[in-house]
Amino acid sequence: MSLIKNFASVGGATLLSRLLGFARDIMMAGILGAGPVADAFVAAFRLPNMFRRILAEGVFNTAFIPLFAKALEQKGEEEARRFSANIVSSLIYILLALTLLAEIFMPQLILVLTTGFADDQQKFDLTVLLARICFPYLACMSLMAAYGAILNGLRKFFLAALAPTLLNVVLVTMLGYLVFVVHDTRFAAIVISCGVLVGGIAQIGLVAWALKQTGFFPGLTVPKIDNDLKKFWALAIPAILTGGVTQINILVGTNIASSQDSAIAYLYYADRLYQLPLGMIGIAIGIVLLPELSRLLKSGEQQKAANVQSKSLFFGLMLTLPAAVGLYVIANPLLVTLFQRGAFDGQAANQSAQALQVFALGLPAFVLVKVFQPSYFAREDTRTPAIFAAVSVVLNIGFSLLLFPRLGHVGIAWATTISGWANVIMLIMTLAFWRELMLPLSALGRTFSLMAISAIMGAILYFAADFLSPQFVVEQFPLWWRASALSVLVFVGAGSYFFLLHLFGIQRLNRWRDFLKS
Repeated sequence: MSLIKNFASVGGATLLSRLLGFARDIMMAGILGAGPVADAFVAAFRLPNMFRRILAEGVFNTAFIPLFAKALEQKGEEEARRFSANIVSSLIYILLALTLLAEIFMPQLILVLTTGFADDQQKFDLTVLLARICFPYLACMSLMAAYGAILNGLRKFFLAALAPTLLNVVLVTMLGYLVFVVHDTRFAAIVISCGVLVGGIAQIGLVAWALKQTGFFPGLTVPKIDNDLKKFWALAIPAILTGGVTQINILVGTNIASSQDSAIAYLYYADRLYQLPLGMIGIAIGIVLLPELSRLLKSGEQQKAANVQSKSLFFGLMLTLPAAVGLYVIANPLLVTLFQRGAFDGQAANQSAQALQVFALGLPAFVLVKVFQPSYFAREDTRTPAIFAAVSVVLNIGFSLLLFPRLGHVGIAWATTISGWANVIMLIMTLAFWRELMLPLSALGRTFSLMAISAIMGAILYFAADFLSPQFVVEQFPLWWRASALSVLVFVGAGSYFFLLHLFGIQRLNRWRDFLKS
């Protein structure tokens, strides 16, 4: 299967998960709104998610895959199987201990995560309860990340990417029940939290089954402290910071935003929208690119590795730049159509839209990080990206503290965007300085062409959105009408963009099949 087809496979599975996630969030916004119960659930759900992405996904997508690829390429399947079993077992024991400690010290953890909740005892107590229900999800998802990394290392990407849809299937089902029979938001939040754990168990079941079909399922053993395990954790410790920098930034933002009513919920719904293209494009590229680069560099195929990175950059920017422009231009119609109903009112939609516009400005940076970090990880260098990640975290904290008193929750979105661009600039400049930036000069010209075409598309979309703006008045038009108007805007934006790509010769419409096969 070609590189682009692998991107499309992972991106398609991620798109399905994110669409179901939208259905989940639309229903959740109607039930929980943007008030104290919504703040409590979002804060509680973010805690296991943060640890999962830092300790499990961050480690396995950066430290494990290059070593697994090396063992598979140079020592054979049996040694790769033994290596994976030893690493996964060590992680399981760590996660079990972490989960136990977190359950015991949950009030203290919540106090660190949401300092502003300390003044509202009911909100604080509810957050602690929901977090204790949700936190075992960490163990399920960490095992899924570990098993998924082995599947990715074997170049079997689809089922590992599809597994997250099961969480949203479970939650949508539970929310469908709550919409009709439950009107107590506190009880609804508890039911949703239980659904998170059930969804985690379903996900690990799917990935474990897929891994068993390959013959690489790692049994639980007593970890052997050998050179491979030491090397893994030597790479993993800086990778924990590097892979989790976004989560650390979210933690910082959540803590600061907890002092403003509803700010956490505003940021959450904006985050959900820009995570759709980030998941489809950036995360798909990161998942597929790292094992591909690792395999090519280990086998000495430098030119092929350069071609893979160049194609990844073009593919990422070709889809990310118009997505960022589109999110910025039609942020308000998106929030009004998708979320404004029930307890989620017009003010909440407007406040979330302001944050979404700022997040959209940072979307290309978040995707570019996924393109350039694998160049370090494939060479077993996790230390350099970790340093850059630490710098970006410091910048995020500084700008959050500086801008939040002036701009509220939008200031936190600005801090996230600024720190994201700082991270990608450091990654690119360092690769260029080391002469390991494997990109032809033509890549720069194509990048400027894509920026110009995206700007033209943005202007067309702006006038279309202005013309259709009366159709998004909630009091005058039903949901189906607003959804139809939004669909027209999406069609206008996407249609004009791909037409301009064809018109300027960047990507001819009749050459897409060749592009996917290449």
